Amino acid sequence: MGLTRSVRRAATGLAAAGIAAGMVLMAPTGAFAAPSTLAQLDAATADLETSARIAGTAWSTDAASGQVIVDVDPTVTGAQLQQVVAVASKHGKAVKVNKVSTKIDLFISGGDAIYTGGSRCSLGFNVRGGSTDYFVTAGHCTNAGATWTNGSTTLGTRYGTSFPGNDYGIVRYTNTSIAKPGNVGSLNITGAGNPTVGQQLCRRGSTTGTRCGQVTGLNATVNYAQGSVSGLIRTNICAQPGDSGGPLYSNNGIAYGLTSGGSGNCTTGGTTYFQPVTEVLSRYGVQVT
Repeated sequence: MGLTRSVRRAATGLAAAGIAAGMVLMAPTGAFAAPSTLAQLDAATADLETSARIAGTAWSTDAASGQVIVDVDPTVTGAQLQQVVAVASKHGKAVKVNKVSTKIDLFISGGDAIYTGGSRCSLGFNVRGGSTDYFVTAGHCTNAGATWTNGSTTLGTRYGTSFPGNDYGIVRYTNTSIAKPGNVGSLNITGAGNPTVGQQLCRRGSTTGTRCGQVTGLNATVNYAQGSVSGLIRTNICAQPGDSGGPLYSNNGIAYGLTSGGSGNCTTGGTTYFQPVTEVLSRYGVQVT
């Protein structure tokens, strides 16, 4: 995988020639012979949060490997790339830096599914608070407009939004005649929870339908060009523009997240990040229906 022997060699080689997609940029050995402790991983994450918040980067803790995984997209070059590598190098094998082949971006586009203005996203989960019906989706979607439709019929109006920092939004249904099932496809959603690394989950979106894969990291920070978001779920599930806001769930009907963004696509594969759904449920005192 092309492991570097020093930060200087890594930075020089990257700046001069670039790195193949998916290649590890830095995973030095020797400084830490024993597996990284939780304290070391927390210290590395804190250092990255302070010193490497650069658009086009993302990091999360992979408890299975005992490492913080840092993804760097092609827009991060030169001094910025050297800065990321330098911060990572201070933490030895506790941090692995990985070059991804496509830009880390939000998944939003014009099209069908749920609309506001010229933007298209995907509905996450129908939820209820008391006798009032809502749906949740991504915050970068609800930032884009207040009134939401299904392409021909008004569904409701924005009730709350949080992006950047978080990536969730909630829309209050104003249409009382439309059905609001608690399903994702034919699967009934019965509750919400927090995932674990290695767990098999699926997501559904208006662009690419249903795709499944594994949770590869938790408490991820993603530095989008539009702002940083923390506390996300990292997966190897692909997604594409228009899938934003769509649901992440298990095949036994538990809701876990809302599609935020990532890199790659559903032809070559990719990495996708999700906003934990439990946060928005707690914030607005609502439950999946």
